[in-house]
Amino acid sequence: MQSPHPEYQYLDLLKEVLEHGEKQLDKGTGVKTYSLFGRQIRFDLSKGFPLLTTKKVYWTGVLQELYWFMSGGSNIKYLVDRNVHIWDDYPYKIYGEKSERGEVPAISKDEFIAKIKDDAEFAKAHGELPHIYGEMWRRWQAKDGRTVDQLSWVIDELRKDPDAHNTLVTSWNPEYLYSMAKSGEGARFPICHNMYQVNIKNGKMCLQLYQRSADIFLGVPFNIASYALLTIILAKILGREPGEFIHTFGDFHMYENHKEQVKEQLTREPRPFPQIRFTQDFDSLDSFKPEYVELEGYDAHPPIKAELTVAGGFNKNLHGTAV
Repeated sequence: MQSPHPEYQYLDLLKEVLEHGEKQLDKGTGVKTYSLFGRQIRFDLSKGFPLLTTKKVYWTGVLQELYWFMSGGSNIKYLVDRNVHIWDDYPYKIYGEKSERGEVPAISKDEFIAKIKDDAEFAKAHGELPHIYGEMWRRWQAKDGRTVDQLSWVIDELRKDPDAHNTLVTSWNPEYLYSMAKSGEGARFPICHNMYQVNIKNGKMCLQLYQRSADIFLGVPFNIASYALLTIILAKILGREPGEFIHTFGDFHMYENHKEQVKEQLTREPRPFPQIRFTQDFDSLDSFKPEYVELEGYDAHPPIKAELTVAGGFNKNLHGTAV
């Protein structure tokens, strides 16, 4: 008997949250969600790259965002310059708050993004999102003024000890989170996929992600592809074959305004997963470039559009003074 397509793991989560999710309310936006807690899905990367096929996933965004993280980036100008706009809403929301306080002139979102692209000083002042993934992975601020490069350390540690159990990267720094942060220093972006561990089993590179909060319809397909690709890249750097990507969820939820889109996706049958091919060799983080990655054989159903809710994270009513 043939095994079910691995994408059904994701579709089963969609169906479960649609049918059994507990109705909750985001305190920052007033948006309703349907939420469950604690699940896990697994993908054998030797059997295909888990870029979901029941709706087309924005591959360029996956690739460029991951490279932005891996290179330590935290300013959206890198993405805007490449016509990737998945992070635009967060700095624009902060800019809008500054405008309401009279600190900067009011401009439209389109004008804001155009200035990020064309004005380096404006981008430096308003495009930065401190204490997010790239900074945490590659430039964690130590108390003595050093920066800690967690991702490079993971690679070096596994080169020295392939049996290591300690190769973990975290983006969860309580010093900058919620009411744990010093007044005026709270990170504005919610760290959602907050920790991953890399491990070599049967000679293959495996990675497990813990995601404390997951937008199951819009965000999770992106997260699956991103961390599966990270697993494959790390395997290449270390001269290993990719093994499993394991995705562990804390709270996963469907926004109320995504309900009809979820129903549509559940009517679709999965198609064969694509493959990842590298066009050039590389053996370090610094020698990897996104243009070395080719996606082969991606045959997906059409996209299903849905509105992004800029929710979660720092809430001045709950957590005190804004940044």
